Amino acid sequence: MAARLLPLLALAVSLAWPASCKPLPVLVPVTKDPATLLYTIPFHYGADLVVDTAGPLVWSTCQRGHLPADFPCNSPTCRLANAFHIPGCRARGCGHDTRKDRTCTAYPYNPVTGACAPGDLVHTRFVANTTDGVHPVSQVNVRALAACAPSRLLKSLPRGASGVAGLAGSGLALPAQVASAQSVPNKFLLCLPRGGSSGNTGVAIFGGGPFQVSAQPGRDFTQELVYTPLVAAKKGMPPAHYVSLQSIAVESTRVPGAGAAVVCTKVPFTLLRPDVYRPFVDAFARALKAQGAQGGPVARPVKPVPPFELCYDTQSLANTRIGYLVPGVTLTLGGGTNWTMNGLSSMVDLRPGTACLAFSRMEGVKAGDRSAPAVLVGGFQMENTVLEFDVARKRLGFVRLPFFTQCGHFNFTKTTGY
Repeated sequence: MAARLLPLLALAVSLAWPASCKPLPVLVPVTKDPATLLYTIPFHYGADLVVDTAGPLVWSTCQRGHLPADFPCNSPTCRLANAFHIPGCRARGCGHDTRKDRTCTAYPYNPVTGACAPGDLVHTRFVANTTDGVHPVSQVNVRALAACAPSRLLKSLPRGASGVAGLAGSGLALPAQVASAQSVPNKFLLCLPRGGSSGNTGVAIFGGGPFQVSAQPGRDFTQELVYTPLVAAKKGMPPAHYVSLQSIAVESTRVPGAGAAVVCTKVPFTLLRPDVYRPFVDAFARALKAQGAQGGPVARPVKPVPPFELCYDTQSLANTRIGYLVPGVTLTLGGGTNWTMNGLSSMVDLRPGTACLAFSRMEGVKAGDRSAPAVLVGGFQMENTVLEFDVARKRLGFVRLPFFTQCGHFNFTKTTGY
């Protein structure tokens, strides 16, 4: 009788084991560079990569610790590496050559300058930690494919950065590679830091939540996310994360602004298409003036600080726990979801005594050109906001952290007992 029970017991153990050892998401810190206002993550030993939510590839200068990845030109991997043609990049990559004896060439590009260069694909490792959403748990080496690039491609990137971590929804972007290698969902959380002398470390979690911060123990912010659908990029557009923009409002005044919105870490501050920018700025100036006429502080304009048009004397602005008391800005996204930005997200201190509306005009785009996004949501407006890019379910979730918390409150001290 006991012998007959053994196979059943073994089956019960085998069924229970996967549930108790469910793969954990992968965690890395995110740092803001004060000079370029870009964000970086540690990737390989001694190598930091710039976070680019619109980047289709992972690339670096490949100085050490990499093994060649000899994929033929007609392989699915090579086609993924060359799925997006970089504007201004002359060569389109050998992924468009059907000869079987050719080795794949990728074309990494600099998200700031737009420069590109040919590079070989290599095997590398993403060195990070798994996480339970509260602490790091254990170190993990994630197998990954990256493209090599010459050092000249690092121009305008943060000092010490050796490449770019593409976080777009494409097959060779870092989220998809971590999902495949670690058997976690193809989604990632991003909580960008505001920077400064304290709390300057944000969080990226590949594979989803939960997500808690030490200032709010037991509160999982992934349970508070509101979602809007991710929409497919138009033909020829970068493989970024696009959502539908239905309208923009300044306080209760709706201003023209429909089309696509893109969440874009390579842009320090939010950019508006010219036909959206002008009515938006005018509406903000009127609403702020109305606050003064209704008994609030009278904001005193000062000389603009490029690229911003509306700047004010900080002594004339009321300062509250949610930033300067200024008109709220609301983006109404697909599905009727609202992304509301208060003074903490809409105003930036640029020099002593001067704060500016942190939105500027999109250059190189004609007013009303629907082939261009209406809004590029920049890094500043994303800071201290938990964003979930769910590629598998095609949706973007977001929630603003309370004013007394920030992304830097995540506890990066390793837990014990695992």
